[in-house]
Amino acid sequence: MLQTRRRILLVLTGLGGGLMLMSAPALAASARDIDAETNKALDLLYSTQPRARNLASRATAILVFPKIIKAGLIIGGQSGDGALRVNGTTVGYYNISAASFGLQAGGQRFSYALFFMNEAALQYLQKSNGWAIGSGPSVVVLDKGAAADLTSTTLTHDVYAIPFGEHGLMAGIGLEGSKITQIHPGP
Repeated sequence: MLQTRRRILLVLTGLGGGLMLMSAPALAASARDIDAETNKALDLLYSTQPRARNLASRATAILVFPKIIKAGLIIGGQSGDGALRVNGTTVGYYNISAASFGLQAGGQRFSYALFFMNEAALQYLQKSNGWAIGSGPSVVVLDKGAAADLTSTTLTHDVYAIPFGEHGLMAGIGLEGSKITQIHPGP
């Protein structure tokens, strides 16, 4: 009986995850929607973490994912679309996605801003056919306290990531294992 319940749970979880991944293109936002959400997300980031604006002024580019949805029940996944900004202008659109397996349950929505601090890191993103976080440029995730302590002498990494706007109940919002791929949304 216990084995049967486990199998049913695994099948239902797998089907739910598969349906979520299959329906992602149908839910894809337009470029206009992504840009509008990116503007709102940056406003939120700068109002809740004022030092992030200083980091942005030193960055070569900023990749903002305004809404990443993460959900899981043993098998989990996360996905979201974002805009790459250079000098305040969108130059490309990207999707971040990841899958996971393990002891997990819940759902969460959050935002991420990736600050590319040099041209080499930006070119790696733009020229790679999908960037798996953990390979390529070094990424340092900053919390509110760490972002406040950044100065021009401590900015030594290729990419800084700041999570913000978290809502929901699920442990962890790490980037490790996530893949960032360029997308081409409609207008």
